[in-house]
Amino acid sequence: MKKFRKVLDGLTTSSPGATVGSPSCGSAAGTPTAAPTPKEIDVQETLVSENFQLCKTVRHGFPYQPTALAFDPVQKILAIGSRSGGVRILGRPGVDCYCQHESGAAVLQLQFLINEGALVSACADDTLHLWNLRQRRPAILHSLKFNRERITFCHLPFQSKWLYVGTERGNTHIVNIESFVLSGYVIMWNKAIELSTKTHPGPVVHLSDSPKDEGKLLIGFESGTIVQWDLRGKKADFRIYYDEAIHSVSWHHEGKQFMCSHSDGSLTLWNLRNTTKPFQVTFPHGKIQKDARKESCKPILKVEYKTCRNSEPFVIFSGGLSYDKAGRRPALTIMHGKAITVLEMDYPIVEFMVLCETPYNNEVQEPYAVVVLLEKDLIVVDLTQSNYPVFENPYPMDIHESPVTCTAYFADCPPDIIPILYSIGAKHKKTGYSQKEWPISGGTWTLGSHTYPEIIITGHADGSIKFWDASAITLQMLYKMKTSKVFEKPKAGEGRAAELVEEDPFAIQMVSWCPQSRMFCVVGISAHIILYRFSKYDANTQIVSLEVRLQCDSDDVISPSENENNPSFSEPGSHSPQPHHHHQHPASPGSRTPEGIKDSIPCLKVKDRAVRVPPGYQSELVIQLLWVDGEPPQQITSLDINSAYGLLAFGNCNGLAVVDYLQKTVILCMSTLDLYGSTDPYQRLTRSPRRNRQSTSGLTELTDNQQSIDMERNKSPTSDHVNGHCTSPTSQPCSAGKPRIPMGPEGPRLTRRGPGRPPFRKAQSAACMEISLPVSHTEGHASRRAMLQQLHGVTMYSHDEHHSTTSYCWSDRESRENSFTRSRSSSVSSIDRDTKEAVTTLQFGESYGRKNDVLPTPCLWVGTSLGVVLLIPMSIPTDQEERMEEPVTMGVSGAVLMLKGSVLRFSFLDCMGALIQPPYEVWRDHNAPEDPDRPRRRKLVHFSPSSSQDACGDGHLAVVCSERQAKVFLMPSQSCLFVHNITESSFVLRADVVSVCNSVCLACFCANGHVMTLSLPSLRPLMDVNYLPLTDMRIARTFYFTNGGQALYLSSPTEVQRITYSQEMCDNLQEMLGELFTPIETPEAQNRGFLKGFFGGNAHTFDREELFGEAAAGKASRSLAQHIPGQGGVEGMKVAASGVVGELARARIALDERGQRLGELEERTALMMTSAEAFSKHAHELMLKCKDKKWYQF
Repeated sequence: MKKFRKVLDGLTTSSPGATVGSPSCGSAAGTPTAAPTPKEIDVQETLVSENFQLCKTVRHGFPYQPTALAFDPVQKILAIGSRSGGVRILGRPGVDCYCQHESGAAVLQLQFLINEGALVSACADDTLHLWNLRQRRPAILHSLKFNRERITFCHLPFQSKWLYVGTERGNTHIVNIESFVLSGYVIMWNKAIELSTKTHPGPVVHLSDSPKDEGKLLIGFESGTIVQWDLRGKKADFRIYYDEAIHSVSWHHEGKQFMCSHSDGSLTLWNLRNTTKPFQVTFPHGKIQKDARKESCKPILKVEYKTCRNSEPFVIFSGGLSYDKAGRRPALTIMHGKAITVLEMDYPIVEFMVLCETPYNNEVQEPYAVVVLLEKDLIVVDLTQSNYPVFENPYPMDIHESPVTCTAYFADCPPDIIPILYSIGAKHKKTGYSQKEWPISGGTWTLGSHTYPEIIITGHADGSIKFWDASAITLQMLYKMKTSKVFEKPKAGEGRAAELVEEDPFAIQMVSWCPQSRMFCVVGISAHIILYRFSKYDANTQIVSLEVRLQCDSDDVISPSENENNPSFSEPGSHSPQPHHHHQHPASPGSRTPEGIKDSIPCLKVKDRAVRVPPGYQSELVIQLLWVDGEPPQQITSLDINSAYGLLAFGNCNGLAVVDYLQKTVILCMSTLDLYGSTDPYQRLTRSPRRNRQSTSGLTELTDNQQSIDMERNKSPTSDHVNGHCTSPTSQPCSAGKPRIPMGPEGPRLTRRGPGRPPFRKAQSAACMEISLPVSHTEGHASRRAMLQQLHGVTMYSHDEHHSTTSYCWSDRESRENSFTRSRSSSVSSIDRDTKEAVTTLQFGESYGRKNDVLPTPCLWVGTSLGVVLLIPMSIPTDQEERMEEPVTMGVSGAVLMLKGSVLRFSFLDCMGALIQPPYEVWRDHNAPEDPDRPRRRKLVHFSPSSSQDACGDGHLAVVCSERQAKVFLMPSQSCLFVHNITESSFVLRADVVSVCNSVCLACFCANGHVMTLSLPSLRPLMDVNYLPLTDMRIARTFYFTNGGQALYLSSPTEVQRITYSQEMCDNLQEMLGELFTPIETPEAQNRGFLKGFFGGNAHTFDREELFGEAAAGKASRSLAQHIPGQGGVEGMKVAASGVVGELARARIALDERGQRLGELEERTALMMTSAEAFSKHAHELMLKCKDKKWYQF
């Protein structure tokens, strides 16, 4: 604990007016800066570096790009492998574990050691891994890397410690699971097939032991060859040569028949009594055509043949549909007796697995469910009911139902909000699910002691919003709403929306939610804002619509003096446009100029009729930005709403607008430049009037080469939303492909800026600025620059571009500086009058708008992309009746502060260092029945700086964080107390002031992957971890810090990764996670009976150790595979050691490490003994060879 005392009495510097706006008031980390004020600030800081540690907690959602599936029928847990090397292990709700192979190689196959608490994974880099599942965080115990052969198929018999591994060359190797070393026993492909066969049989695609005799191994080769290998006799019992390629094989439980699936869509049934030809050949979906030929069918990729005690066997397969049915969806076919049921799937089938009652392959299987792993979903079908219903999935596998475009994370919510949202959301749940319990029910999970209400909100490309209960590291959907219901459906191929966005006109850019007042606000891609109120009652409502003309017109900007009198809007009344409903709006001919240019029309059409809205969030107000003179509205870059004030503020790269949502009026609508008044810190260069408007145009206006644009067009329309900006050309409100740059004889005319200014970046779009893009050096920086233009939605120019060239040669240094630098000089910079300064962040709160203010008043803090902070004081009527009638007034000539880089976040502390929450209105249901005795009145909760610190007197601290630095100002004097330059080589993507360990800190996530925390108010660095390289803009768009030391981001298009940066949370994580392994007795095998045992082969006498052990089979070639010991067991216990039983666990770790060292010593001793024996043997052979030779024969 460190005590910071800052005495500012008597310290002399220049006048406050000269120091406040200067970025040079401090540069080192946590540097205190002097300011003349008689104030003494005494802040007791409690946070230290030991309070912080970064680790992943849990991953939610559907595994991205799944490749493999496995199920333990005794433990009842499921494993899913993915293309990126991830493994998700699922049990009962709450048991959800994510593991990652360090290599990142795709998982080819997974095999559980049934009821052993272990899992074998085979990866595309030809490595086998053994995972220990007997710890809450699974880890690798052993790895075996094949050097000369590629793994294609693995099979582990139940209760066996020998794993069969088939390879691309057609060989079959055997691995000891306990030691993870290869046996010397190998089944070579040329031994398995007949010597007379002239062609290679292809890779091994199937391995399985006969249910009748474990000493018989069935090997399936891709070409259609099947061999049953006698492991004892080391010879083939029979060989089958079939014309069609084999994809899978499945045994009948008696071991007398097996079924194969083939590439021509056929199923063949083979009887061991006669293997010369198939016992039965069927084309389940191949109908006989008129010319007596069968329809050509797609391959059947997998078949499972499962028997039942009281009914016909099940034959379940994927694929096999006829080719001529265009547009048919992927299907799973269930054949039960003569009944054939085709289950069509929404996505391609990756893998499926039939769940059976018994783990023994020589017993009646009794299948009860089938797990189907699709490309983007996981479903489980109930086989015990004739209509085959699906089970209701308890996991949050539908996060990606529509692509996620933004996230929000709220920890420590009011405790009543989750039950209310759940009760309303439950009314809209789907029906028709199986009544049985979810069959994947393994593991144990208990509600930990460190739980509090948490909610995650996801916004999606189709305009839907989902509220999730994220308490106790689980995730459960509470409530879903569709913002598109507010608007009329755009007609395909015509209308305003079709001209703007092709696919996702309702995509969500950002959300703002106040859990206390339950006010909810969303910003959409079509420059629209929807305000929602929460109600437990349904209602008939007429949606109120406001249309705002927020467009900066460069034509009207002639000189500074003229601009002071005439703000840069094409209409004199545009500062206070009046609200009106859509049905009162003029028709489209009246909203276009004679030339057909769009003007004063919104992108979407709001429903103009009364609509019935169900309980939940109900729309109260829709705000839309308008087209201006043929230019689409720029996307909204910042938003804040305050329920106590009844105000909503938003901004974009043109300016700022403030809406009074109680009176449904616009009270402020100004360009960013006009907000300064006489306090503009920049010297704007005057410009001559021009009739072109390229500075306000869309994304694809200036392109360096067509290739980069084509590359962008191929992307998903919703894959590139960054910090609320859709970066796809197809989903931008712009007329792509319509160049608006006048071409002269010298080439395209480019807007140029004053010297020393970097290109402008759109608000909060720094997420894209330093991403490593796959751009070759031959294209240079041009294509990267063109992409950045598209990402930010505004035309960006370097100050040293040439007019006549279309390819630009930037040096590395220039490119780096133009990517990072915002204000290179602490002095006043000269910038063009046409420069668009975006509003990047907004915050309502009680503060001091001017230096001489004595009492705090409602203020709006405005942060811009040029690092400027503006304070706008407001006058709001306090009486409820007056508030609904009297206008809110705003004084625009407030204070101006300066930072480096685009401003990202505001927060306020009292002089004791405690966080000041913004005021809010206590929630009340507007649709509840009126009580005449108790009239409804607004109940406001204020956290005024003056009331929270009697001992300190008046004033408060303002924390401002930009892309480059953080500053702490003392209000109302506006003195900069502390400044910290967060990064020089990168930029901050996300910054939040959060509560951790009963204190507050500033948490930052940088583009270079660093996660940092700084103390408040002193801005001491507390943690700096190089956690995550920014490989995808999705991470930048969705990263979100919250209280309690937690954060989240979208780790893939389908998965949410939660992390913690709190040491306390890391310590308690073990008890919060579920147990994957629970001790269960293995079910006993059925008594086979005397006759079956006598005539059914001698499987019970088969001893694999005798065949595959080193004594009988010898050692495998060392060059064939390399054993890599894992740190799984010891590392897992190191994590556990930080829990409650730390000392005991540490002692146990020490013993285990000692035992591990002793084991390694024993291995080395054994190696030395083996080496000595080999040396002795060679020496003896040499002695025998030379014994009878004469001396002259040497």
